[in-house]
Amino acid sequence: MIGFIGGGNMAEALIKGLTSKGVRDILFYDPAEERVQYLMRTYGVGFVGSNIEVLKKGNTVLIAVKPQIMSSVMEELSETNTADRLFISIAAGIRLSYLMERLGTSRVIRVMPNTPALLQEGMSVISAPEVVSDADINRAVEIFSTIGKTLVLPEHKMDAVTALSGSGPGFIAYFAECLIKGGMEIGLSEDESTTLTIQTLLGSAKILRDSGIGPAKLRQMVTSPNGTTQAGLNAFDNRDLQGLIAEALKAARVRAEELGRSTN
Repeated sequence: MIGFIGGGNMAEALIKGLTSKGVRDILFYDPAEERVQYLMRTYGVGFVGSNIEVLKKGNTVLIAVKPQIMSSVMEELSETNTADRLFISIAAGIRLSYLMERLGTSRVIRVMPNTPALLQEGMSVISAPEVVSDADINRAVEIFSTIGKTLVLPEHKMDAVTALSGSGPGFIAYFAECLIKGGMEIGLSEDESTTLTIQTLLGSAKILRDSGIGPAKLRQMVTSPNGTTQAGLNAFDNRDLQGLIAEALKAARVRAEELGRSTN
């Protein structure tokens, strides 16, 4: 039985992914009545009346709450026997050492998913203590593979993961905003520029994912000597776009480190 503590967007993404694969042994708790009714009606999953009930009935417990309320949830769970449970946390910035100490068990896995999981196109990075069994890690991989791709990495890389794949959708969305506004400045309507931008991003991403053509090769395929793409790339180079992106990722990683220290 898979139990969810919290029924927010990422929990819903996982519930949707699991049920689409035929998994039915799912229950959850969330304090918001409207949310409860929606999840039960939409996915046919079971509801229990408290976090403690999730812990008692689920052998795999996914902690899907905001970092700000993690402390109160840990206090509640620590009062119940946590033996023989696998805990998987998707709370950003909450480190394994904190979870193991508060839960009183080393069967703890930390996962950083990202927003595209809402459409089963997510990137989830999984981290676990060395004492966690391969079977438990495979269990986490199995669950998170229902919402996209997974990667298992050591925890010391998690802040960099947060910066790249966690914040990445926001960076890409901002780049899309800039393309749309730029298209409008050179004569396109907002609808025209939006359609062209989104389809171009989607098509390019599919080429990179599905064709085996890497980013550098795709760039070379599109770029003719002294052509329009080269002119635009020269403008990027003149403003050191690569350096700006690296700076943004470093800033996001530093902030992830700060948040991790403040919540643990």
